[in-house]
Parts: sequence; C-alpha cells; structure tokens
Amino acid sequence: MRSGGTPRVDFVVGGVQKAGTTALASFLGRHPGVVLPQGKEAHVFDAPDFDDGWDVESVNRLYDAHFSGRAPVDALHGDATPIYLLHPRFVERIGRYNPAMRWIILLRDPVDRALSQYHMERSRGHEGLPLWWALLAESWRLAGHRDDFEPGSPLRHHSYRLRGDYAAQLDVLHRVFPPEQILTLRNHELARQPAQALARVHAFLGLPVDTGDMDYGRVFEGDYSRWPKRGWQRRLLRWWWRHDLARQARHGLEWE
Repeated sequence: MRSGGTPRVDFVVGGVQKAGTTALASFLGRHPGVVLPQGKEAHVFDAPDFDDGWDVESVNRLYDAHFSGRAPVDALHGDATPIYLLHPRFVERIGRYNPAMRWIILLRDPVDRALSQYHMERSRGHEGLPLWWALLAESWRLAGHRDDFEPGSPLRHHSYRLRGDYAAQLDVLHRVFPPEQILTLRNHELARQPAQALARVHAFLGLPVDTGDMDYGRVFEGDYSRWPKRGWQRRLLRWWWRHDLARQARHGLEWE
C-alpha cells in the first residue's frame, strides 16, 4: 500500500466473531464522538478484490459508502468487522493503512464461540453437517482455502476451531501493532458489567466516558441449547483442542 493521505478510520473492533462485537458496537455507537459504519461491519480489508497496492486515499474512498451524514470534526471513525483478526493479511493491510490504528478485541471461550458459530451457520443454511462431523471436517474443508476470501469460502463459514486459536492471531497482531494500541476484553466483562467494560473502551479511545443510563439489554442471543459447563461434550472438545488452549496462556488467557 502506498503512503499519502490521512487515514479516515481511527479504530477497529477487530475480533472475534460470536463474542459480543455486535452488542459492543451498538453500545459504542451511541457515544456522540463515535461514528461507525451503517450495518456495523464494513468488510474493507477482507474484501476479495482488495488491492494491496492501494494508497490511503483509495481505502478512504471505500469507506465513504459506509459513513453517512455529518459528524463532529473531531469524531472518531471506527469499523467493527470481527474477521479482521483472523488472517495475518488483514492485520498487515490495516497496519499499512494506519499504523496508529487502535484495536479493540473481544474474546470468548473458544468452545462456546465455536458452538455459537456452528448454530449461526446452520440457521443461515451454510452448514449441513451435524455438529461433531462439522468439527471433524474443518481441516479437510479449509485445505487450500486458508487464503480464500470469497463470500462462500470455507474460511468464512467453517472455521470453528481456527477462529478460536487466539494465540496465533494475537501473535500476529502484537507483531504489527504496539501493545498500547490494543485493548483486549473478555466477553463476560461486557455481559456482566457492560457499563464498566464500555468505560474502559471509551478511555482507551481517548473519549470522555459517557455511559449514562444506557439500556444494555442482552449481550448474547441464540436459540440453541448450551453445553453444561462440566458436561462430557465440553471436556472432550477441550481435550481435543488442548494444545491450542495451552498456547493462549502466553497472552494471559485461561478458560474454564
């Protein structure tokens, strides 16, 4: 990406899918000093036709269609597209576009996150396999598609385990951006204490803390049965993914 121009986007809610990013974006978008895309997710840096030769102004023009109306001169513009953390190429593109970009990362227990994604894909008609077959088939499905960013790619629809491999994703993020530009939250912080979590986000972005009397509602929705915390399904999946989970300890992440 060629230099030139001032980046329009100041921050991203860049991960992860099914961790509460929609709720966080909704809460954050109520701040008078914040502007987010219509529909929350701009999907600029993961677009299949993204050109790594584009300069800053070219990327800014892609964002024009996502921001409407007049905003205060000093308003912060953000993009809440949770797939950005998933692939190194997206992180690197964002780093070239705006080296000062601030990242807000919301993480969820990888087992719960995978289960939620599976049921979402089922409800949307993208997943026809039973749960355990879908989890077993992931490596086979993703073979040859790790760099396939097309809308129907298995990377987008069947990456149940991959999206929960936070250690690999955070390694890339910290290699491209300094730690002071990254805020990592856990989903239970937002679910249990939304005002406090939102205040942390405001402070991180340099905004006046403005949570007011906001009605937060539910952070997570989903009409499917959850696994018992101590049930055999959860224990089995944790054993299967034990190496992925162990690597996350280097980022201070431990899950029950």
